[in-house]
This record gives sequence, C-alpha cells and structure tokens, in this order.
Amino acid sequence: MAWRCMVRRSMSCISCRMPKQMRTKAVSAVQVAAYLDKAEEFAESAASELGAGRYIASISLAIHAAINAADAVCGARLGRRAAGQSHDDALLLLQQAGPDGVALEKDLRRLLPLKTRAEYEPGAIAEGVAAKAVERGRRCVSIAHTVASRSERL
Repeated sequence: MAWRCMVRRSMSCISCRMPKQMRTKAVSAVQVAAYLDKAEEFAESAASELGAGRYIASISLAIHAAINAADAVCGARLGRRAAGQSHDDALLLLQQAGPDGVALEKDLRRLLPLKTRAEYEPGAIAEGVAAKAVERGRRCVSIAHTVASRSERL
C-alpha cells in the first residue's frame, strides 16, 4: 500500500512523511532571568496601555510578555527555547515543560491569534478583549516566576 499525503493528496509529499524538526536554542540560567525581566516589563507596559485606553498596544505587549514568559519557562525546565519562525514551536515545547508549561501553553495559545488582529488588521479592538489579553499575559508571567524560582530542569 502506498503512503498518501492527506494534506496535498499526492503520493510524493516528502514534507508530510517526516515530522518537522523544531529549531531550538540553548538557554542559560542568566538568560532565563533576562527573559523573565523582559516578560515583566512587557506585562507592566501592557497594563499601563490598557489603563490609558490603548487596547491594540496593550494586546501586543501582553502577547510579548507571554512569549518571553514561555522562553523563561522552557529555558528553566528544558534548557532550551523555541527558535523557529512559528510560535507553534513554542507551544509544542511548553507541553514538554511540565504542568506549569502546559498551563502557560493554554494562555499563550489563546493570545497568539490576537497578534495578527492587533498588529496587522485595521479593525478596532474592544476593551474587554484587551483586558482579557492583559490578564492572560500577567498569568503567563506569574507562571514563569514560579518556575524560575524553583528552577528544576526536567
């Protein structure tokens, strides 16, 4: 029986036969602290922008807080972070970073679709959507704090 690509429906789809190799970069303890510092700064700025009624900026900053928190958690737990073009790699790596990584992955997964909407689409963003994004970004930073304070590699 020949193998068939379910995506392209071709018999010669090599990219679908082999799992995609995830690009990662090593992360030191010093870098974990730096990612956490960046995450905190982004989260604080997100809250400030939300308070000022700048909802698009608050969402973008909350997403960057969560991404840096993810890098801190993956660095602390796995000694590496995702380094590919797609944020999906970070989501996959977080799933390997223990229960805290899984919890952060859930919030980051909900935030990432807002990135395109906030940064590239012309429409306005409601205050409630921005407030929820800032809350999720803060939660990601809180998780990263917990993990970094324990600094247990898996």
